[in-house]
Amino acid sequence: MPRITLNRRQTLLGSAALTTSLFAPSLSRAQSRPVLTHGLQSGDMTHDGAVIWARADRGARMTVEWATTESFWDVRAVPALAVGEPTDFTGKMALTGLPSDQDIFYRVVMTDLADNTPSEPLVGQFRTAPAALRDISFVWSGDTAGQGWGIDEDRGGMQTYATMLGHSPDFFLHSGDTVYADGPLEEEVALEDGSVWKNVMTEEKSKVAETLPEFRGQYLYNLMDANVRAFNAAVPMIAQWDDHEVTNNWYPSEVLPDNEDYAGYTEKSLGVLSANAARAFHEMMPTRQVMEEPNRVYRKVAYGPLLDIFVIDLRTYRGENTANTEDEATPFLGADQLAWLKREMLNSQATWKVIASDMPIGMVVTDGDEAMENGSNGDGPVLGREHDIAAVLSFIKAAGITNTVWLTADVHYTAAHHYSPDRAQFQDFEPFWEFVSGPLHAGTFGPSEYDNTFGPEVRFAKHPEEGQANLPPSDGLQFFGKVDIAADTRVMTVRLMDVADVELWSVDIDPVLA
Repeated sequence: MPRITLNRRQTLLGSAALTTSLFAPSLSRAQSRPVLTHGLQSGDMTHDGAVIWARADRGARMTVEWATTESFWDVRAVPALAVGEPTDFTGKMALTGLPSDQDIFYRVVMTDLADNTPSEPLVGQFRTAPAALRDISFVWSGDTAGQGWGIDEDRGGMQTYATMLGHSPDFFLHSGDTVYADGPLEEEVALEDGSVWKNVMTEEKSKVAETLPEFRGQYLYNLMDANVRAFNAAVPMIAQWDDHEVTNNWYPSEVLPDNEDYAGYTEKSLGVLSANAARAFHEMMPTRQVMEEPNRVYRKVAYGPLLDIFVIDLRTYRGENTANTEDEATPFLGADQLAWLKREMLNSQATWKVIASDMPIGMVVTDGDEAMENGSNGDGPVLGREHDIAAVLSFIKAAGITNTVWLTADVHYTAAHHYSPDRAQFQDFEPFWEFVSGPLHAGTFGPSEYDNTFGPEVRFAKHPEEGQANLPPSDGLQFFGKVDIAADTRVMTVRLMDVADVELWSVDIDPVLA
């Protein structure tokens, strides 16, 4: 698949635009043209379209042109979109009517609403989903700019994005913790080797996010990284969220306590914080939204006859974080999402059904001393939130749905898990794989404890040594996963990779074919 290579002039223009927007906001219109401040993004691609994202430094008309050639000789334009203060000058346009399985080159121009002065164009690329069989390759990971590790330009910035770009994937699945709205940065962090990590700083990253502008600033910070912008311009994204887009381990009915762990917060209601965070997430990510629930994260992305991706949301509809030992079902996916997932999986005609989860199934993640953060609650029968997971797994078996694979991040290390009823307390399901990868650019932790309810077996894991935690990205324990599906055999190959592009482990999974 061909990739756009920026020439020196385009690179300088992009850098100048970013600098002008972030550090010289007082320039008048007479002194500057409009600029696209944070690069381009595409996402939620279909067989005939995708969502295009861009941001201006002022009120502007966003114009998108697309072509099937890098020279743009066959260029076509779509109606312009006005962007302004209500969306922090961001715009999202859903392109439709594109040819399937086609490299699409697009360019965006922002034109000043007051005097019609156009910006320099920025150019991006994505590939539409196939309508027929072809090889598929994509990457996934999670956790960007967490635990105090922001952009250190002297260390090359967020390097995992550059490594992933080298694989020219069809798309990128961001499995959550796309930002760390609850993790303020310090300008300098002393490392154990005597060197100093130096974070690029912004006002929004100097405190926890509470207001809508502060949540927006979390995303704009990540887009300051040159690796991220280059990746976004060339690879479409499927984005989901987890907890750090709002605050650590949150649930909808939560009210933050008055203690030192939340000393930076003046707003205590998670109802308020999550509303601001959800709006910022969808404004700043190339997500395809639905009218009936505009901030909904769960959705299906169909990628041809070989693959359907079911993006689930284990955060928005959950109940309170407790010990998770209730005999009855405790809300986790929520009734509507659970019904949607069953219906969409039953209707799927794709060979492979990837469940993109923001949290792993069998790894124990706690919230304080007594509460549990995810579905696991320790060894034993199905209790609490595990009922929702059991309902999904038993439905898959009863409906005869084959070739399901779970992909996730969240725990800040990489692992391959095989689940089997032969090892499980709950046994009404078929064996399946779950793969974990991350962080993209955050602190590395691990390992987790495991819960035998669904019988996980660790086939591979890489994490810090015992007693080590929050290792910086410069230690090299940054991870992503790569999935390849062969059109001829329909075999899925999953590789666990690190930032140095070393293949740590891989497996070939043979499909069940009718």
